[in-house]
Amino acid sequence: MALNPQTLSGLPAADFVALVKGMSDAQIREDLGGPDRADVLDKVFARFPEQFRADKAGDRSARIDFRVTGGPDDSSDTYAVVVDHGTCTVEKDPTTAPDLSLQLGPAEFLKLITGTGNPAMMFMMGKVKAKGDLGLATALATWFETPKG
Repeated sequence: MALNPQTLSGLPAADFVALVKGMSDAQIREDLGGPDRADVLDKVFARFPEQFRADKAGDRSARIDFRVTGGPDDSSDTYAVVVDHGTCTVEKDPTTAPDLSLQLGPAEFLKLITGTGNPAMMFMMGKVKAKGDLGLATALATWFETPKG
């Protein structure tokens, strides 16, 4: 199965995790390097507010930018996940400075958000680059529900 807007529409979270788990890095890069990239990323980021756990974030506020590389002609796309006192929203092409900025390829991004990759290893190998409040990177794992696929 491929990552495309039709596949992701209405796909339960656990099935999304299973889909990512079953794909090779090359398949993910190919799907997120093609013409459906923007729609796929929009659908993936739309899941963040749905999986937000306000009880775990408490009264914290944070702005986390995800810069996903590997787009057509070596382009990248940036989305901000904004947590603000119990709410979570997503901004495409944010203009406000983040508290934490993560830069990563498409395969690393999907593995990170689905819990199918090892975040510490990705950081150590330079596949995920982080700037800003690195403590937020750890907190993120608890602020969002990661379904088992």
